[in-house]
Amino acid sequence: MRLTEIHPFFYYIRIEQKRFFRFIKNLKDRKQFAKRKSETNFNHTCKKHQSLLRRRLGDSDPVLQENKIVNLTLASSKIDGIIIQPGEVFSFWELVGRATRKKGYIEGMQLSRGEVKTGVGGGICQLANLLYWMVLHTPMTVVERHHHSFDPFPDEGRVLPFGSGASVFYNYVDFRFKNTTEFAFQIRVWLTDRHLKGAIYSNEEIGVSYHIEERAHQFYQKDGKTFRQNEIWRWTVDKRTGEYLQAELLLKNDSEVKYEVLERQLVSVKD
Repeated sequence: MRLTEIHPFFYYIRIEQKRFFRFIKNLKDRKQFAKRKSETNFNHTCKKHQSLLRRRLGDSDPVLQENKIVNLTLASSKIDGIIIQPGEVFSFWELVGRATRKKGYIEGMQLSRGEVKTGVGGGICQLANLLYWMVLHTPMTVVERHHHSFDPFPDEGRVLPFGSGASVFYNYVDFRFKNTTEFAFQIRVWLTDRHLKGAIYSNEEIGVSYHIEERAHQFYQKDGKTFRQNEIWRWTVDKRTGEYLQAELLLKNDSEVKYEVLERQLVSVKD
């Protein structure tokens, strides 16, 4: 048994240690982080997407979703308009900063250590999910992305493939991508009454687009537990001809499911 599993005190000490180490590393890397913003949109659209602000999530308290909207509003304001120049790195936490009560953040839903919990700033993973999905539709390169080790809720209202999100936890579980192209990109994010919305623009027309598809999705059981797995692939598409040029495997997901799965959904059982 690890020390962090013996008593919560050691777990929180370990978290702060990791945060300190990441802070020191960020000091060395700070020059490469994107910081400049503009309220004037770039001319060329790479990707737009939206996600529902309120969605039934098992038996979770609906109040937590209302609180999430407060947190998303604060976090989105730190990212909206950011420009990523060639060679620069987008860091979620470098822009958003630590979510604290003093900044206006309130209790929201968090996924931690295999459980659904509440915490100040909870719910802003939805913003990271939106950003990750949009970035996958650009030629920029994801350099840090984490995912939850479990699937907490069934697919009620889900529109994106399972496992296509990004988990964030201040500050060492970050979401980062680098502009490895000669183009500049701009991110806009905002909230309406029903949706979290986002768009990525470029300063010049890019000759390709991207199509994401899910493959090999299945539920299975092992050692008395239920798991879910799939693959996320990305096609590069020629904008002029519509031709699918090449496919690449982006992700392989394999996570424990925390909700009941019907017997008919278990398409494969592994020994």
